[in-house]
Amino acid sequence: MALTGRAALLAALGSIPVGLLAPSWAGMLAVNAPLSLAILCDYCLAAPVRTLRFTRSGDTSVRLGESAEVQLTVANPARRTLRAHIRDAWPPSSWPTGTDQTASRHELTVPAGERRRLSTLLRPTRRGDRRTERVTVRSFGPLGLAARQGSHDVPWTVRVLPPFTSRKHLPSRLARLRELDGRTSVLTRGEGTEFDSLRPYIPGDDTRSIDWRATARQSAVTIRTWRPERDRHILVVLDTGRTSAGRVGDVPRLDAAMDATLLLTALATRAGDRVDLLAYDRRTRAQVRGRSASDVLPALVNALSTLEPELVETDARGLAATVLKSAPRRSLVVLLTSLEAAPVEEGLLPVLPQLTQRHTVLVASVADPHTQTMSTARGSVDAVYEAAAGSQAQSQRRRTSEKLQRYGVTVVDAVPDSLAPALADAYLALKAAGRL
Repeated sequence: MALTGRAALLAALGSIPVGLLAPSWAGMLAVNAPLSLAILCDYCLAAPVRTLRFTRSGDTSVRLGESAEVQLTVANPARRTLRAHIRDAWPPSSWPTGTDQTASRHELTVPAGERRRLSTLLRPTRRGDRRTERVTVRSFGPLGLAARQGSHDVPWTVRVLPPFTSRKHLPSRLARLRELDGRTSVLTRGEGTEFDSLRPYIPGDDTRSIDWRATARQSAVTIRTWRPERDRHILVVLDTGRTSAGRVGDVPRLDAAMDATLLLTALATRAGDRVDLLAYDRRTRAQVRGRSASDVLPALVNALSTLEPELVETDARGLAATVLKSAPRRSLVVLLTSLEAAPVEEGLLPVLPQLTQRHTVLVASVADPHTQTMSTARGSVDAVYEAAAGSQAQSQRRRTSEKLQRYGVTVVDAVPDSLAPALADAYLALKAAGRL
């Protein structure tokens, strides 16, 4: 039984005349006995909670930053009308801070033998699966003095997917891809190394593309057209070790790397290449292999949604062995990791020759924009020390990048907002140069 504020108010109002006119046990009994009887009757007339039936429907997935709507249907098989307050409990990260009290609570009236549907609007603040905990019902009597209370387990899961904020850069990169493929009206031939077709010479074409044998056979100047290589294999490797847990701006490094992965995947599948995913620290955390062009992006989004950084040091030798096993043929290996000196020099550099001997390797890293701000600080002693620290950190990252480049590795080092388009540009440059 749960007493309401109305019962407490009636008890307080009844105690005033007793205290003033008849301060005795008889006076207290004269006031509280009828009130207790009314509370008991009200409790008995409240609709039972245990017999209620609940079903759920609605969204099962949502992108981070968007809203999901989950419906809860309440069926009242009892003979009494249900007047209830319902709390639909979800994890705190299902709503922005401070809004869960209003978003999860509902008032509902269900006549006997009928059902009603209520909606809970979720706006998650973190990736991953959000599972409902339970539904708590407080059923009030007609007088509003007492209530029955109970809980029901009504399972439902909403998967919160990565936001993919970099998709706004996809149209411009696809336009660049069409230029490489020679399908736009430009005066230069399509770049690439794969022969596409022969066509008559048009003023403005590159004379180096003239096919003299075809010209001799046809008695007309003929040129070769080219296109970038297709059906190449790309393996995206996400380092989920301790360095990926560091926050840069408002998001962890891993989330920025995921966003860059999704843009690269969307672009590469449009270019006719095959994309696989490997998330690794000391063991494989997620893997997507052998998906078709239409299925690979949804599969990656689903795999990345529950991926979280692990506070362990990445096993570079195990990572290299897993990469070689996952990509037995020559591929483009895109490693999204940190450019901190210690992890790279002690972990990655010793095993890098094993990867570069067989594959083309591209290393992408999330840079901290605060370091650039620090390096330009002036005006006080503290600001000068900050500028020195920022410049030293930037110089160290440049030296680490140079060490990787000596092994033939392409390095992309950009702040979170620029990492995804910079990685897409690096991919297009490699494709145009025929290095895939």
